[in-house]
Amino acid sequence: MNDTDEPVLACRGLAAGYGSVRVVRDFSLRGSAGSVVAILGPNGAGKSTLLNTIAGLLPRKDGDVLIDAKPLRSGRPGEANRRGVVLVPDDRALFTTLTVRENLSIARRDGGLTVDGAMDMFPALRKRIKVSAGALSGGEQQMLAVARALTQNPRVLLIDEMSMGLAPVIVEELLPVVRRIADETGAVVILVEQHVQLALEVADAAMVLVHGGVRHVGPARELASTPGLLEEAYLGKAG
Repeated sequence: MNDTDEPVLACRGLAAGYGSVRVVRDFSLRGSAGSVVAILGPNGAGKSTLLNTIAGLLPRKDGDVLIDAKPLRSGRPGEANRRGVVLVPDDRALFTTLTVRENLSIARRDGGLTVDGAMDMFPALRKRIKVSAGALSGGEQQMLAVARALTQNPRVLLIDEMSMGLAPVIVEELLPVVRRIADETGAVVILVEQHVQLALEVADAAMVLVHGGVRHVGPARELASTPGLLEEAYLGKAG
Protein backbone atom coordinates (compact mmCIF):
# COMPACT_ATOMS: atom_id res chain seq x y z
CA MET A 1 0.00 0.00 0.00
CA ASN A 2 2.58 2.53 -1.15
CA ASP A 3 1.03 5.86 -2.10
CA THR A 4 3.99 6.69 -4.37
CA ASP A 5 3.37 3.71 -6.65
CA GLU A 6 0.63 3.40 -9.22
CA PRO A 7 -1.62 0.83 -7.55
CA VAL A 8 -2.57 -2.42 -9.23
CA LEU A 9 -5.71 -2.48 -7.08
CA ALA A 10 -7.53 0.57 -5.80
CA CYS A 11 -10.77 0.68 -3.83
CA ARG A 12 -12.35 4.09 -3.24
CA GLY A 13 -15.23 4.67 -0.86
CA LEU A 14 -16.38 1.07 -1.25
CA ALA A 15 -19.62 0.02 0.40
CA ALA A 16 -20.73 -3.60 0.36
CA GLY A 17 -23.51 -5.70 1.79
CA TYR A 18 -26.69 -7.64 1.21
CA GLY A 19 -30.07 -6.19 0.29
CA SER A 20 -30.45 -2.88 2.10
CA VAL A 21 -27.80 -3.73 4.71
CA ARG A 22 -24.36 -2.18 4.31
CA VAL A 23 -21.89 -4.57 5.91
CA VAL A 24 -18.79 -2.62 4.80
CA ARG A 25 -18.73 1.17 4.63
CA ASP A 26 -16.37 3.73 3.08
CA PHE A 27 -13.51 1.28 2.47
CA SER A 28 -10.47 2.54 0.56
CA LEU A 29 -7.27 0.70 -0.32
CA ARG A 30 -4.25 1.03 -2.61
CA GLY A 31 -2.31 -2.15 -3.37
CA SER A 32 0.91 -1.94 -5.37
CA ALA A 33 2.52 -4.79 -7.28
CA GLY A 34 4.16 -7.41 -5.08
CA SER A 35 2.54 -6.22 -1.88
CA VAL A 36 0.64 -8.18 0.75
CA VAL A 37 -2.21 -6.46 2.59
CA ALA A 38 -3.66 -8.25 5.62
CA ILE A 39 -7.33 -7.59 6.32
CA LEU A 40 -7.93 -8.35 9.99
CA GLY A 41 -10.83 -8.06 12.37
CA PRO A 42 -13.26 -10.03 14.51
CA ASN A 43 -15.84 -12.42 13.11
CA GLY A 44 -18.69 -10.58 11.43
CA ALA A 45 -16.60 -7.51 10.63
CA GLY A 46 -17.31 -7.78 6.89
CA LYS A 47 -14.00 -9.20 5.66
CA SER A 48 -15.40 -11.98 3.46
CA THR A 49 -18.12 -9.66 2.16
CA LEU A 50 -15.39 -7.23 1.14
CA LEU A 51 -13.44 -9.86 -0.82
CA ASN A 52 -16.56 -11.18 -2.53
CA THR A 53 -17.42 -7.64 -3.59
CA ILE A 54 -13.97 -6.89 -4.99
CA ALA A 55 -14.19 -10.19 -6.90
CA GLY A 56 -17.55 -9.15 -8.35
CA LEU A 57 -19.56 -11.92 -6.69
CA LEU A 58 -21.54 -9.27 -4.86
CA PRO A 59 -22.56 -5.96 -6.47
CA ARG A 60 -21.16 -2.86 -4.80
CA LYS A 61 -23.45 -0.57 -2.85
CA ASP A 62 -21.21 2.39 -3.53
CA GLY A 63 -17.68 3.34 -4.49
CA ASP A 64 -15.20 2.18 -7.10
CA VAL A 65 -12.80 -0.68 -7.71
CA LEU A 66 -9.98 -0.09 -10.20
CA ILE A 67 -7.47 -2.53 -11.67
CA ASP A 68 -4.41 -0.83 -13.16
CA ALA A 69 -6.26 2.50 -12.88
CA LYS A 70 -9.18 1.26 -15.00
CA PRO A 71 -12.63 0.91 -13.38
CA LEU A 72 -14.06 -2.53 -12.79
CA ARG A 73 -17.79 -2.85 -13.29
CA SER A 74 -19.80 -3.84 -10.25
CA GLY A 75 -21.12 -7.37 -9.84
CA ARG A 76 -19.31 -8.83 -12.86
CA PRO A 77 -17.23 -11.78 -11.56
CA GLY A 78 -16.31 -12.97 -15.05
CA GLU A 79 -14.99 -9.55 -16.02
CA ALA A 80 -13.11 -9.25 -12.72
CA ASN A 81 -11.49 -12.62 -13.29
CA ARG A 82 -10.49 -11.76 -16.85
CA ARG A 83 -8.92 -8.55 -15.52
CA GLY A 84 -6.81 -10.64 -13.14
CA VAL A 85 -8.81 -10.71 -9.92
CA VAL A 86 -8.72 -14.25 -8.53
CA LEU A 87 -10.44 -15.31 -5.29
CA VAL A 88 -9.49 -18.27 -3.10
CA PRO A 89 -12.72 -18.65 -1.08
CA ASP A 90 -12.82 -19.95 2.47
CA ASP A 91 -14.48 -23.18 1.28
CA ARG A 92 -11.69 -23.66 -1.36
CA ALA A 93 -14.26 -24.55 -4.07
CA LEU A 94 -12.22 -27.41 -5.49
CA PHE A 95 -13.48 -29.97 -7.98
CA THR A 96 -13.40 -32.79 -5.45
CA THR A 97 -13.81 -35.64 -7.96
CA LEU A 98 -10.95 -34.41 -10.14
CA THR A 99 -7.30 -35.11 -9.42
CA VAL A 100 -4.77 -32.53 -8.33
CA ARG A 101 -3.38 -32.36 -11.86
CA GLU A 102 -6.85 -31.99 -13.38
CA ASN A 103 -7.81 -29.20 -10.96
CA LEU A 104 -4.68 -27.30 -11.98
CA SER A 105 -4.88 -27.98 -15.69
CA ILE A 106 -8.55 -27.05 -16.08
CA ALA A 107 -8.02 -23.61 -14.56
CA ARG A 108 -4.75 -22.61 -16.22
CA ARG A 109 -4.43 -19.52 -18.39
CA ASP A 110 -1.56 -18.22 -20.48
CA GLY A 111 1.10 -16.77 -18.22
CA GLY A 112 -0.16 -18.58 -15.16
CA LEU A 113 1.68 -21.08 -13.04
CA THR A 114 2.24 -24.40 -14.80
CA VAL A 115 1.54 -27.74 -13.15
CA ASP A 116 5.27 -28.18 -12.62
CA GLY A 117 5.47 -24.68 -11.19
CA ALA A 118 2.68 -25.52 -8.76
CA MET A 119 4.62 -28.58 -7.63
CA ASP A 120 7.66 -26.39 -7.01
CA MET A 121 5.58 -23.92 -5.01
CA PHE A 122 3.87 -26.68 -3.02
CA PRO A 123 6.16 -29.75 -3.03
CA ALA A 124 3.74 -31.73 -0.85
CA LEU A 125 1.34 -31.90 -3.80
CA ARG A 126 3.81 -33.62 -6.11
CA LYS A 127 3.27 -37.09 -4.65
CA ARG A 128 -0.50 -36.47 -4.58
CA ILE A 129 -0.85 -35.31 -8.17
CA LYS A 130 -3.01 -38.28 -9.23
CA VAL A 131 -5.18 -38.19 -6.08
CA SER A 132 -8.67 -36.68 -6.21
CA ALA A 133 -9.00 -33.36 -4.44
CA GLY A 134 -11.68 -34.76 -2.14
CA ALA A 135 -9.19 -37.30 -0.75
CA LEU A 136 -6.60 -34.70 0.23
CA SER A 137 -5.99 -33.49 3.76
CA GLY A 138 -7.21 -30.01 4.69
CA GLY A 139 -3.74 -28.56 4.32
CA GLU A 140 -3.25 -30.19 0.93
CA GLN A 141 -6.61 -28.89 -0.24
CA GLN A 142 -5.64 -25.37 0.74
CA MET A 143 -2.34 -25.71 -1.11
CA LEU A 144 -4.23 -26.88 -4.18
CA ALA A 145 -6.75 -24.03 -3.94
CA VAL A 146 -3.97 -21.43 -3.87
CA ALA A 147 -1.97 -23.21 -6.59
CA ARG A 148 -5.06 -23.36 -8.81
CA ALA A 149 -5.54 -19.62 -8.33
CA LEU A 150 -1.95 -19.02 -9.39
CA THR A 151 -2.48 -20.95 -12.63
CA GLN A 152 -4.87 -18.14 -13.61
CA ASN A 153 -2.07 -15.55 -13.67
CA PRO A 154 -3.61 -13.22 -11.06
CA ARG A 155 -2.86 -9.51 -10.85
CA VAL A 156 -4.86 -9.42 -7.62
CA LEU A 157 -5.05 -12.53 -5.45
CA LEU A 158 -7.74 -12.53 -2.77
CA ILE A 159 -7.28 -15.22 -0.10
CA ASP A 160 -10.13 -15.69 2.37
CA GLU A 161 -9.12 -17.45 5.59
CA MET A 162 -6.25 -19.63 4.39
CA SER A 163 -6.07 -21.17 7.87
CA MET A 164 -9.73 -22.23 8.02
CA GLY A 165 -9.95 -25.64 9.71
CA LEU A 166 -6.20 -26.21 9.69
CA ALA A 167 -3.87 -27.13 12.54
CA PRO A 168 -1.58 -24.29 13.66
CA VAL A 169 1.53 -26.15 12.50
CA ILE A 170 0.10 -26.32 8.96
CA VAL A 171 -0.77 -22.62 9.06
CA GLU A 172 2.82 -21.80 10.03
CA GLU A 173 3.99 -23.61 6.90
CA LEU A 174 1.42 -22.13 4.52
CA LEU A 175 1.34 -18.44 5.37
CA PRO A 176 4.99 -17.73 4.45
CA VAL A 177 4.13 -18.94 0.93
CA VAL A 178 1.93 -15.84 0.63
CA ARG A 179 5.03 -13.66 0.89
CA ARG A 180 6.78 -15.75 -1.76
CA ILE A 181 3.78 -15.48 -4.10
CA ALA A 182 3.79 -11.69 -3.92
CA ASP A 183 7.55 -11.46 -4.34
CA GLU A 184 7.81 -13.90 -7.25
CA THR A 185 4.65 -13.11 -9.21
CA GLY A 186 4.25 -9.40 -8.52
CA ALA A 187 0.58 -9.92 -7.67
CA VAL A 188 -1.16 -7.87 -5.02
CA VAL A 189 -2.24 -10.31 -2.32
CA ILE A 190 -5.17 -9.37 -0.10
CA LEU A 191 -5.16 -11.76 2.82
CA VAL A 192 -8.09 -12.19 5.20
CA GLU A 193 -6.76 -14.12 8.18
CA GLN A 194 -7.63 -14.85 11.81
CA HIS A 195 -4.07 -15.85 12.76
CA VAL A 196 -3.16 -12.23 13.30
CA GLN A 197 0.52 -12.41 14.23
CA LEU A 198 1.36 -14.87 11.45
CA ALA A 199 -0.46 -12.69 8.93
CA LEU A 200 1.41 -9.60 10.10
CA GLU A 201 4.73 -11.40 9.65
CA VAL A 202 4.16 -11.84 5.89
CA ALA A 203 2.21 -8.63 5.18
CA ASP A 204 3.46 -5.20 4.19
CA ALA A 205 0.35 -3.39 5.36
CA ALA A 206 -2.59 -4.18 7.58
CA MET A 207 -6.14 -2.97 7.88
CA VAL A 208 -8.47 -3.80 10.76
CA LEU A 209 -12.20 -3.90 10.08
CA VAL A 210 -14.65 -3.61 12.95
CA HIS A 211 -18.41 -3.53 12.30
CA GLY A 212 -17.74 -2.77 8.64
CA GLY A 213 -15.55 0.26 9.24
CA VAL A 214 -11.78 0.62 9.10
CA ARG A 215 -10.53 0.90 12.68
CA HIS A 216 -6.82 0.90 11.83
CA VAL A 217 -4.62 1.05 8.73
CA GLY A 218 -0.85 1.16 8.54
CA PRO A 219 2.37 -0.82 8.16
CA ALA A 220 2.05 -4.42 9.33
CA ARG A 221 5.21 -4.16 11.40
CA GLU A 222 3.73 -1.20 13.30
CA LEU A 223 0.63 -3.15 14.24
CA ALA A 224 2.66 -6.24 15.15
CA SER A 225 4.93 -4.26 17.47
CA THR A 226 2.13 -2.33 19.17
CA PRO A 227 -0.19 -4.75 20.99
CA GLY A 228 -2.29 -1.87 22.24
CA LEU A 229 -3.36 -1.01 18.69
CA LEU A 230 -4.67 -4.54 18.17
CA GLU A 231 -6.41 -4.53 21.52
CA GLU A 232 -8.08 -1.24 20.75
CA ALA A 233 -9.06 -2.32 17.25
CA TYR A 234 -10.54 -5.65 18.29
CA LEU A 235 -11.91 -4.80 21.73
CA GLY A 236 -12.45 -1.07 21.65
CA LYS A 237 -10.04 -0.47 24.53
CA ALA A 238 -7.44 2.20 24.71
CA GLY A 239 -3.90 1.09 23.97
